[in-house]
Parts: sequence; structure tokens; C-alpha cells
Amino acid sequence: MPPPIVHVPPIQPIPLPLLITGISGVAGFNALPYFRARHGSAVHAIRQADNWQLNGPGVVVCTAEDRDTLERLFDQYQFRSVLDTAGNCALKSCELDPAMAWRINVEGVENLLAVMRGRETRFVHLSIDLVYGGASGVGGHVETDIPDPVTQYGASMVAAEQLILAQMPTATTLRISLPMGISFNGHAGAIDWIQSRFKKGKPATLYYDEVRTPTFTDCLNELCETVLARDLPGLYHAGGGRRLSLYQIAQIVNRVGGYDPNLLHGCPRIDAGPMPPRAGDVLGYEPFDPWPLEEHWVPTHREWHFERPAGEVGSNALIEQGLYRNQRRTIHHAPATFYRRERMLLH
Repeated sequence: MPPPIVHVPPIQPIPLPLLITGISGVAGFNALPYFRARHGSAVHAIRQADNWQLNGPGVVVCTAEDRDTLERLFDQYQFRSVLDTAGNCALKSCELDPAMAWRINVEGVENLLAVMRGRETRFVHLSIDLVYGGASGVGGHVETDIPDPVTQYGASMVAAEQLILAQMPTATTLRISLPMGISFNGHAGAIDWIQSRFKKGKPATLYYDEVRTPTFTDCLNELCETVLARDLPGLYHAGGGRRLSLYQIAQIVNRVGGYDPNLLHGCPRIDAGPMPPRAGDVLGYEPFDPWPLEEHWVPTHREWHFERPAGEVGSNALIEQGLYRNQRRTIHHAPATFYRRERMLLH
């Protein structure tokens, strides 16, 4: 039985027009239809030129690294709010090309700050829990903990945070964890990548010892709007309320989707090769619902995904209903069919 719909208090108006960056990522891709549904043509988004599939109302071709085009867009639309979800989170790519990681994750922010200088613009930037390396083994980081990134990606995100704190202290930075929602290309998000392996009958190996605090994008959208509507300067942790390893997340996708449990493998991060370990989690933000929503989908041991009680039938539809979407909050969001239709149009 699906959980009851919870009526969330109305969100205060945000300064409009709004610009959303980084719509090729899971957070940005899900934020765009949410804010367009609520604020219509006052919401715009930018995408890189090579992401030609990402088209639609309000989408403009521009990279955050292109300061001149950004300047023209701000002059044209007079943005009063910016939700910055941009960044390259591909760990291997960032390790192999640190200059690229810095260009996208730091210079893009630097250009936004330069363009907003002298304008009255509310700025909300999404950072990541991987600014921590997990060296303590304890997790549950708070905002006063000093970042200790072990990857180029994490280091570039720390640099972007420091830029914002130094140049625009009125801005809000939210350190999020894994945003759980549909991705534009079908494999960029955590759920999509794991499911894409199982769908093709291919194995997936996930780590026992990388703990994250995943969050429904439905919840994250509401949080971003709440923050955009308020003067809330500084840096805040915005992880979900449930701590799960990557292996546990894959267990959930495997069982909810009804896939072959033998396709899932696990290992400690150190056994995965020479890539730096990535580990870290942040404290939960109270208004977030846990992912997954229902307690019976939370793994209790490493063989949990092999358990298939009589009458339990996993399916892709069940993943869409229960893992991509938060059924408690769909009253405030575009229906799941919108996301399925959008992704079909992109292929």
C-alpha cells in the first residue's frame, strides 16, 4: 500500500526570474520541470552546447565557463535568483583531467559570481558530501568539520565553496549527497546506472564501505525553493536522514526491480583499484523524507536482496513509483509520466 500523501506547508515566493544551471545532472534535470511547473516562463536554464538532446521551454545554450554569454543572458532576463546545480561529478574523468574538473567545478562558479557582482541576485549553490574523505570512519559530518577531500572532484568542490564564501557571503551553499531521481541520459544517476546494468543482465559491483545519505529529488526541489525564498547566508549540510552504503543502495534497486540477485557484487573500496577512495556522508535535514520511503525496503544484511517473499514481485514500474519519486510529495510535482516522456524524447 502506498504511503499517504502529506500536505506540505506552502512555500514562500522566490525572487524571479530564476536561472538554473547544470540541468544535465540529476539535481538540475529534476529541478527544471519542478520550477517550471510552479513559476512558468520566469524559469530559465542553461546547458552546454554538446548536450544537444536537452531542449525544451526555457533552455538556453550556454556554459557557465562562458562569461560573456552569461553576462548577456543576465542583461536580457535580469535574473533575481540563481540555482547552481552544475559540476562534473565523474570521479575518474576528474582524476584523469584535473584541469577539466577545475574549469567546470570552479571557474564556472567564478564566472557566475563575477556576473552577479553588483546585481541583486539570490544565489543558491549545490556542493557535495564528497568534500570529506571519510578518513575518520565515523561519518555524520557537521558544517564545522574541516573538509579533507581525497579526489580531484572533492577538492574542486571545496575550492568552489571557498570562492563563494569569500566573494558572495550572502549566498547559500548546500552540501547534498546522492540525489535520487531520473537522469536525462538514462545512466547518469545512481539508480539509473545500477538499473542499466541489471536490465542488460550485466553484473554491478558496489562498495560496502562508502556510505551516503541519499535524498529524493522531490525533497531536494522543495528545499531549494525554501532556501531561494529566504535570506539564508552560509554553508549547510543537506543530506537525507537514512545512511546507506552504495552496496545497500544497489540491493534496493535489485530487489525492488525484481532483477537477478546474482548480478550484484560487493567489495571494499580499497579493492576497486588505484582510484582514490570516495567516502563521506552528511547529517540529515529534518524536512527530508528518508530514501527509500518504506522501511521494509531497507537492507538488513548483505544477502538481503536474495530474499523474495511469496507475493513480492519487483518491476521497473515499482522503481519509478517508489525510488525515483516520493509518493508523499507528488502533489507538489510534475507527474512521473512527465519525466518518462522527457527521457523518451531525448533518445
